[in-house]
Amino acid sequence: MDRSWGCPIRQRWGLTAHQQLSPALEDKLAYFATVTGSYEAAAKLAAKVGYPVEASTIRTLVQRLGARAEAQIAERLKNVPAEKAPQRAATKLAVLMLDAYLVRFRGPGWGKKKTQQPRVEWHEEKLGVFYTQEQSVGSERGELLDKVVVGWQGEALEVGRRLHWEATRRGLGRAKSVLAVADGAPWIWGVVKDRWSQAQQLLDFYHASQHLWALGEALHPKDETIRRQWVENQLHQLRHGKEKRVLQQMATLPHRRGEPGKVIRREQNYFSQHAQRMNYQTLANKGWPIGSGTVESACRQRQCRRKRPGQFWTQTGLRHLGALEEARDHGHWDELWLSA
Repeated sequence: MDRSWGCPIRQRWGLTAHQQLSPALEDKLAYFATVTGSYEAAAKLAAKVGYPVEASTIRTLVQRLGARAEAQIAERLKNVPAEKAPQRAATKLAVLMLDAYLVRFRGPGWGKKKTQQPRVEWHEEKLGVFYTQEQSVGSERGELLDKVVVGWQGEALEVGRRLHWEATRRGLGRAKSVLAVADGAPWIWGVVKDRWSQAQQLLDFYHASQHLWALGEALHPKDETIRRQWVENQLHQLRHGKEKRVLQQMATLPHRRGEPGKVIRREQNYFSQHAQRMNYQTLANKGWPIGSGTVESACRQRQCRRKRPGQFWTQTGLRHLGALEEARDHGHWDELWLSA
């Protein structure tokens, strides 16, 4: 007995001295915030189910719990993760994909009437996806029954570290084969080399096709019929195991002056850099993916929450929301209250 005043009902609810929300209510409100499009929408949902609160209350809660979630991620990363289902047979194929998208942030000039500094800035958020081939079922395209998505603002290798931890937890270490699929961004292949040097690497076929169309435009700017025939012929060869022939033809393209010449040289360099990442027919015959649509879909889903009209973020605010979303999706949600 410490002879201090207390309220039995607050103690029963698990409330600390100045806590206004019970853990059970925090759970609901924070969850609403991660599945709706805004804090205002989360407040409306809460009111509908009998918990009227202000959007600002939910925002404050998300920042507090998000900071806790981020701290817990940092602690987990210090240890080797235990596999979730070690009794499961080793997967035939583990797939890793990386991409990025831009988010609007409040710049240093935000809220100032007169300033030389930008009021709005765009920053890149990097995203990584992992799944196993057994989780792709149904049609040839497949349906992902389970996947892990990890996001990060800032240094590229950090998103690799976080994705590797969650992927290891899901059986990456015992996978018989590992495939990394992505577009041509240099930072992505730097992460792959750093974290998964043993992985087979594949340039997303649809990004490769976009570059072929850009090359066709530079070679045949005025004749659309010839351009289309040339590009479609190159695409057919590239997709059906004749990538070496395509690269040889690119190496002998005529030199051009001006802007077309710059485009031709740029695309020649692009395909030369990815020459070992275009064995589409070989991998497609194994039933492996040749496109990075899974991570692009994940980027789109994140953008639907982060790029709504009128939304501008701070780095801390977005990082805390992201940490809370990943606690929900990765099975760490209940841990947020175990350490409270």
